[in-house]
Amino acid sequence: MTDATTAPAPDGFLTPHLLPPPTPYHRADGTRHHPGVVYAAVSGYRALELDLWVPATAARPPVVVWVHGGAWMVGNRHALPGVLRPGQLVDELLAAGLAVASVEYRHAREARFPAQLHDVKAAVRWLRHHAAATGIDPGRVGIAGESAGGHLAALVGLTADRTDLEGDVGVRGPSSHVDVVVDWYGVADAATMPELEIPPHVAAALPPEDLVPPLEVLLDGVDAATSEAVSPLASVHAGAPPFLLLHGTADAVVPHEQSERLAAALRGAGADVRLESIPGAGHGWDGCADPDAVVAATVRYLADGLRAGAPG
Repeated sequence: MTDATTAPAPDGFLTPHLLPPPTPYHRADGTRHHPGVVYAAVSGYRALELDLWVPATAARPPVVVWVHGGAWMVGNRHALPGVLRPGQLVDELLAAGLAVASVEYRHAREARFPAQLHDVKAAVRWLRHHAAATGIDPGRVGIAGESAGGHLAALVGLTADRTDLEGDVGVRGPSSHVDVVVDWYGVADAATMPELEIPPHVAAALPPEDLVPPLEVLLDGVDAATSEAVSPLASVHAGAPPFLLLHGTADAVVPHEQSERLAAALRGAGADVRLESIPGAGHGWDGCADPDAVVAATVRYLADGLRAGAPG
């Protein structure tokens, strides 16, 4: 299979992800904004897009990949938990000198697992492949996400060396390795996830297909080995990048115990992990007394971890 470095000149209609990124818009503060960039084109599916913001810094900035939530079923790259201010996370990452790429991926009813993981890895490879054109540092890449996006971020961080989980979507050749991971209330161990109880009055208003648990939809028809690989817990190893796990103690969708399990496994493997439990917070930071502090902790952890890899 030819990779992106040896392939002939690409046809832009078939392989837009191999073309130079389009000319960015410039914000008043000097930030370069590349909206709606196609990072992969999978035949038979919608284009996979990302939005990239690059701050005006003297040196090439590190980049953080943000992965949205939505139970692997809904959501898009523009979505953030409703308790946050519009653009809050992106603006604070930019203020810390970090570039940000907010990415989309195929939903569970579009493609079964590990398509979602393949897509996010493809976005990381696209960023490295086009680093010179976009002005980012390909040697310093972090990843963060919430809920389903936190789960995928954790998997990207733990499976960089798993060729069986890399996929052949988008740009091939560059590494999908990341240097630091922040996971907001993601699933860690699918085997111990309780089934979400839908209130009867809500269930009565939903079509039958929406009553199927999201994990069942995600894993429909996959083999046993792939089902096991959906759990970040199964891929924990000593060489894992640093992890920050943020989880509300009152989360009724993804129990706090999920992050406790992942933190314990990472510690047991000798990896660097920090679990910050948010008292009384539910899923999506519902009921969180200070969501600004959650964002600040996230930005600080990513900035510190990526600056540690700065050249010179």
